[in-house]
Amino acid sequence: MGASGSNQMTVTTPSDREIVMTRVFDAPRDLVFEAHASCEHMSNWWGPRRYEVASCEMDFRPGGAWRIVHRGSDGQEFVFHGEFREIVRPERITWTFEWEGMPGHVSVQTVAFEEQDGKTTITATAAFDTVEDRDGTLQSGMAEGASESYDRLAEYLEVLKRGAAR
Repeated sequence: MGASGSNQMTVTTPSDREIVMTRVFDAPRDLVFEAHASCEHMSNWWGPRRYEVASCEMDFRPGGAWRIVHRGSDGQEFVFHGEFREIVRPERITWTFEWEGMPGHVSVQTVAFEEQDGKTTITATAAFDTVEDRDGTLQSGMAEGASESYDRLAEYLEVLKRGAAR
């Protein structure tokens, strides 16, 4: 872990079918939640820096679908999609998550937003059908990609706090 302490993402596996990622952001909960609620925002921070968001579709409501296409500089694409199951503004978002490169391996992710003293803690819990799916996800580099996404989110939240975006 780096020297910045609380700004580092932590990853735990509280059960054989779960991955929990936690990070503190220096921004109010409403803003951190909104950064998850539209392609306009997600396209600025979702995924590792080496990929651009080539396309994003998001129907941000329970039952609404989402789909994000990442493209590398070599033109290779990675596509992720799912469906929103629950949205409790600004406390929680639950959605399904599937990488189209491994169809049928769907996880359910719940992102909780808690604010204290103007900072927001995100706790993202991914639940898998099997221990093999969980372990495969861990081995895929997901934690590194999520950590880099959260670094990008922290940077983007600074932009939003200055009012430069919108």
